[in-house]
Amino acid sequence: MAKRFLSLVAGLCILLAADAGAQASRDAYIGYVYPAGGQQGTMVPVRIGGQRIESVCGALVSGEGVTVKVIDCLRRMNNNDMRLMKEQLQLIREEESAADEEVREIADRIQQRIDEDQRQPASQSLATVVLLEVTIDKNALPGRREIRLLTSRGASNPLSFYVGRLPETSRRAMKISKFQTLGKEHLAQRNRPPEEEEKTISLPCTVNGQIASGEINRYRFQAHKGDRLVITTLARQLVPYIADAVPGWFQPVMTLRNAAGKEMAFNDDFRFKPDPTLLYEVLETDEYILSIHDSIYRGREDFVYRITIGQLPFITSVFPPGGTAGSEFRPTLTGWNLGLAKLRSPGTEAGPGIHYVAADRGDALSNYIPFALDTLPECEEQKNPIAGAQKVDLPIIINGRIEKPGDKDVYRFSVDKSCMVVAEVNARRLDSPLDSIIYLTDDNDQIIAFNDDHSDPGSGLNTHHADSYLRIKLPAAGTYRLHLTDTARQGGDAYTYRLRLSPPQPDFALRTVPSKITVQKNAGSLEVFIIRKDGFDGSVMLDLDSADKEILGMPVLIAPEDEKVRFSIKTTKKNWDGPVAVNIIGTATINGDKRVRRAVPAEDWMQAFLWRHLVPAQELLAYHYAPSTEDEIPLPDKPDLTDLEKGFNKKSRQEKQVVSRIKQIGRLYQERLLTEDLYSKTVEGLLDYEEEKE
Repeated sequence: MAKRFLSLVAGLCILLAADAGAQASRDAYIGYVYPAGGQQGTMVPVRIGGQRIESVCGALVSGEGVTVKVIDCLRRMNNNDMRLMKEQLQLIREEESAADEEVREIADRIQQRIDEDQRQPASQSLATVVLLEVTIDKNALPGRREIRLLTSRGASNPLSFYVGRLPETSRRAMKISKFQTLGKEHLAQRNRPPEEEEKTISLPCTVNGQIASGEINRYRFQAHKGDRLVITTLARQLVPYIADAVPGWFQPVMTLRNAAGKEMAFNDDFRFKPDPTLLYEVLETDEYILSIHDSIYRGREDFVYRITIGQLPFITSVFPPGGTAGSEFRPTLTGWNLGLAKLRSPGTEAGPGIHYVAADRGDALSNYIPFALDTLPECEEQKNPIAGAQKVDLPIIINGRIEKPGDKDVYRFSVDKSCMVVAEVNARRLDSPLDSIIYLTDDNDQIIAFNDDHSDPGSGLNTHHADSYLRIKLPAAGTYRLHLTDTARQGGDAYTYRLRLSPPQPDFALRTVPSKITVQKNAGSLEVFIIRKDGFDGSVMLDLDSADKEILGMPVLIAPEDEKVRFSIKTTKKNWDGPVAVNIIGTATINGDKRVRRAVPAEDWMQAFLWRHLVPAQELLAYHYAPSTEDEIPLPDKPDLTDLEKGFNKKSRQEKQVVSRIKQIGRLYQERLLTEDLYSKTVEGLLDYEEEKE
């Protein structure tokens, strides 16, 4: 089973790599959003860097209460465009006294493009910038959303955008980073004014920033003796993976010092997560300075962070870490500043799976913690089991905890004949620091099966798949013991787990790649991957579930030997007001029961040049680009370009270049980067040149 599963994971990676090359060359891509959030009741100027987004025509944020307006697109300019814009700027400056407001606006726009221009960007995939205005309603629900751009190529991939309750401050956005030459890296570093190195803030608040190469950002604030400060960072949670950097994400390091410069607290990750968290009880009333930088002082515009500071609620663990679907539950929360905070949890209508809980204090919301729901019988670990092993009857889910370093939990069960049994630990996937290891022994204490780590391709943000899994055929009737401990012999209140001991529960999960369907010529398609569980080897029928009856799915079967299929839709829809949320549903018959599973939208992200991960998204969107000329600036009547493209295919190479150049000049005019006078003179000059040649 282990070999088959590893081959599945490897197969998924190979398939993803093969598909991604072709897909990536067509799709709109966004690599960062800055700032990656805002406070309720505010308007936030947002900057998005990406590639193939020049034709941006809109943007959206998931959920209600957040609207987006596209302000501008700072596309990459070729040398001819830059030369013509500089000529235009020079002409305007020479006649500045006679320039009207519209012409001065053109000059400002040209100057912005010149200031933003980077001939040698550090990353081509971040070199096109879109400027947005994001308006957040005062009643918008706080928490994580997803933001996308809409372009002629379809919808972009999503990135995180957070709605917060606290006051926010943002550092000035970085411009496009310059490519660094080995041995001359200092020449590419930005010259930041000294006053931008440190900012004074008031608590509680959220600060947004970007880290450039070699830089440290500092924040100074007042804190009082006895304050229980929670300082949390979002960085990797904003940009999950970086394709061209090792280890494949921005690795922040945070240090807290007092006014005298003495280090009071330090963190470079929180447990197994790269994003650091500081929990610090203030010893003396004083000014404190929080610093953040990359662990090896890398930096670029996609090294985005979002830090929340204050006496805020924070959950360090929840027990039990799961419960039975359909029942009420009140788990015990452990953490900081929880006080009178109320638990935000899935209701009794929530089905099996992983959900998220948080502590809501009214003025602030804690971090979210995964919480698992299932349908099998459940129990909790006994403190002092008889004979050192707790007796359980299969099937069962045990909620337990490795309470101290060196602790080991043992569970005893009996079977009346040779049969298949599964032992699965769910801990790391529930944000527990436990790195589990399990082994199965028989009546004679002989080890008959063992497992440390087990890869789960559905857990897209985990790079260390630390949860253990066994599926084994027991050789005979008798009593067996399942032993569970931490690989590094660690333990504590946070080292919780859910252990499933049961006969195999064949099932499946589905992932769509990407998380959108681009509709062209009334049709579109994407890939659907299947993740088989507990030995499931049956067929699954896929179909579309859409509230819009003008969008129809083309049912397709995932055969037992398939790891993925292409799923297509067709539509008669004529009027697209924007993207439409749809669902792909998989149906299978397992042991006589009908099983229905919704495909989870996902994006294929590359980590550090090599590894690929299926990172879940919130929505699957179908989108058709409908060109609009409403906001397009018409070209001047003169010169007349009506016959410009007639017989284009029969024109010479040089004639085609002239036609293309005239189109580029027209685009500059429509982007309000040229006056009508310079546009007409330049185009007429090109046309006269062609006539003279003929």
